[in-house]
Amino acid sequence: MLDRMQIEAILPHRDPFLFLDRVIELVPGEYAVAEKDLLPTEDVFRGHFPGHPVFPGVLQLEALAQTGAVAVLSQPEAKGKIILFGRADEVKFRREVQPGETLRFEMRMTRTRGAVGKGEGKAFVGSELACSASLTFMITEP
Repeated sequence: MLDRMQIEAILPHRDPFLFLDRVIELVPGEYAVAEKDLLPTEDVFRGHFPGHPVFPGVLQLEALAQTGAVAVLSQPEAKGKIILFGRADEVKFRREVQPGETLRFEMRMTRTRGAVGKGEGKAFVGSELACSASLTFMITEP
């Protein structure tokens, strides 16, 4: 398991844009599972939406991308590089995600050719699928 400090040693993201609290499974270059505890006090819930707080779908996609980035950037040859979001396909949102819930992100890398790669991701609350997507990314120097 990787804690927040270990995740920050791999990813360049920092608060308020780091959406992973811990990584619970990791196979470098292949697969990662991470979690995010959605605290009711998080700033995003003040404006999305007052009276009916929902964790934004676009941030779910970003957290999936960050999970995939942990898998890719944890390889020794990728140390110090960054990953840029290239494309999101087949995106589906299945349920609202609310404060107090824990999101689990699962990303499996399906193809890497040179600096470009692709991964399949799913986000869950418990056993319920919250969203899924196919993400394309590019590995580059900062």
